[in-house]
Amino acid sequence: MLFSAASFVLIICTLACRSDPESQRVRPRQLRDVPAQRLAFSFQADVEAPSGITSEDVPKLAAIQQDFDEHRKADALLGTVVSPNGQRALALYSTADEPTQTFRIDLYSADGKFLRNLTPPDLSVVFQDSVVWSADGGFIAFVGRRNSKPTPSPTPVEDVEPALPNASPLPSPSIAPLFAPLATFDTEQVYLCNSDGYDLKPLTTRQGLIYFALSWAPDGHALAALACKETEWETREKEFKTPAGRPRLISIDGGERLLDDALAEVPLVWSPDSSKVATSFGVDVGIYDAAGKAPTQARILLRERLLGASAAFDEKSKPAKKPTSESSNKNNGNQTPQPATTVPVSFNPIVRLEWPAPDKLYLETAYVSVRSELIKTFARWHLVTLSPQATVLR
Repeated sequence: MLFSAASFVLIICTLACRSDPESQRVRPRQLRDVPAQRLAFSFQADVEAPSGITSEDVPKLAAIQQDFDEHRKADALLGTVVSPNGQRALALYSTADEPTQTFRIDLYSADGKFLRNLTPPDLSVVFQDSVVWSADGGFIAFVGRRNSKPTPSPTPVEDVEPALPNASPLPSPSIAPLFAPLATFDTEQVYLCNSDGYDLKPLTTRQGLIYFALSWAPDGHALAALACKETEWETREKEFKTPAGRPRLISIDGGERLLDDALAEVPLVWSPDSSKVATSFGVDVGIYDAAGKAPTQARILLRERLLGASAAFDEKSKPAKKPTSESSNKNNGNQTPQPATTVPVSFNPIVRLEWPAPDKLYLETAYVSVRSELIKTFARWHLVTLSPQATVLR
């Protein structure tokens, strides 16, 4: 009896002291709590495109187009950007004397009623895809530079004789909207105003840098952007390459944080919880913490995975060929076979990212040509599934 009791106690002690690695592995409750450098991933090639992605060609609001057709025939409406609540819209338009690369912005109601001019005459707006509302509709951000066209000096006000007591006062001529003084720059900077088009100010003031590819954080606390030197922009333009810039975060108070020294060609995308941003460098993906006292970053290397997936895709896409007698005779000879192509035809860089769920990051690979117009071919979608790395408690 004594032996049995002692054995029972020994077994209990052994079980209590056993090291169970699985029980020591912990997982954070949400991915937003996981630093970028602590993320793990799995890769799945050639998946369906994510649902709900925005089209690159957004139709213009018919009501605003009608207003331009009827009352603003000298201006050309380029596009409209609707506010998140659908009540207002920005009209992007060019005038007869406006350079082809620049435009202006007016604020409209969604039913086509003109509200006010948003941009002053001495500021030219560029990059239609960088005119963006914050998610709550409280702010409008865009990229602009100093208008290169000289503006005429205001006509001096002439002294007007006081009207006679019995005379009717002459109506004063209408004048253009008054704008508060605004700092402008020779290179493209980020500008911000409120939803009514007031309090317009530059968020960036770094002369010589070109900012582009703006995107708002879902919670509206900051903007993500790419920026490059003017010489870098001109060099890529001469080589018929798409623009590339160094990724950075810009807070609404003007603070700026550089994320990487490498040039990225894909606009930054935000995670749905605003905790991280991602971009790509060729066939690799960079992920960065958007907040925290000690933000981290991670690089997901996908070259080998994409090469293997592209080789399989090309093999599957090949049309079936029937062997001919001529080809059989050639194969039976002593001719040296041609070396196989080392890089699959469908192997292309990442050109677009979508982050619809905290753990699902979609990437599109394609071949892009920009010689005459932007043409995208061999487009394929892939999925990177994110998860926390397992951590062992010590």
